[in-house]
Amino acid sequence: MKLYFIRHADPDYSIDSLTPKGWHEAELLASRIARLGEIRDIYCSPLGRAQDTARVCLEPLGRTVITKDWLREFPAVMQMPDGRYRMPWDFVPGWWTKQPDLYDKDNWFRGPTMSRGGNVEEWYLRVTRGLDEILEGYGYRRDGNFYRTDAGNGDTIVFFCHLGVMFVMLSHLLSIATPVLWQNCFVAPSSVTLVSTEEVIPGEVAFRMKYFGDISHLYAAGEEPSNSGFFTEFHPRGNNNQTK
Repeated sequence: MKLYFIRHADPDYSIDSLTPKGWHEAELLASRIARLGEIRDIYCSPLGRAQDTARVCLEPLGRTVITKDWLREFPAVMQMPDGRYRMPWDFVPGWWTKQPDLYDKDNWFRGPTMSRGGNVEEWYLRVTRGLDEILEGYGYRRDGNFYRTDAGNGDTIVFFCHLGVMFVMLSHLLSIATPVLWQNCFVAPSSVTLVSTEEVIPGEVAFRMKYFGDISHLYAAGEEPSNSGFFTEFHPRGNNNQTK
């Protein structure tokens, strides 16, 4: 089975839609989606920027999406040591790399950094359980850190979503602590990530990432990728435990 994770095109957050560049990126992405072959199901975030990206890609195919609320951009908040609440990603490296619990793939959301206050564990479990419920519908049951199947399949499934929640799903499938992906990885708007099943032993399934954040559809058209969500400037040293 193939799982395609697609980040929405270049966003205009002020109206929860796309910028003019984003609409063009979505059109370029549409031609790529049309070449994926038969797609069994398409899931989408309820947020406008993901819905708009999906609509541009799917209208020519006569397809619609199944909207899942938990595919929205990861909305959890955490409490910092100074009592303030904030998103649980985009920390400066001098702070987050000194929190060993954030590297624990099984318990990072229950460790002292994330469990001080907020609702990170609640949303993490909501996303990962939602993903596992979908996969079970196609015959893949989670067993610890891998999956089992009685009869694998060659279905193609597409998710239109967001960077933060995408990394939550990838971390769950690949057994990586989510903060490591949040802090050290980036996928550009309209990028495509492919995860595919592998059965070295029949019935025992590993999800393996075949490519990550691919934007070849942009390069083929001479379109520069957007850096939306990537921080290229330093904040003053006074923000030494805040966002990049």
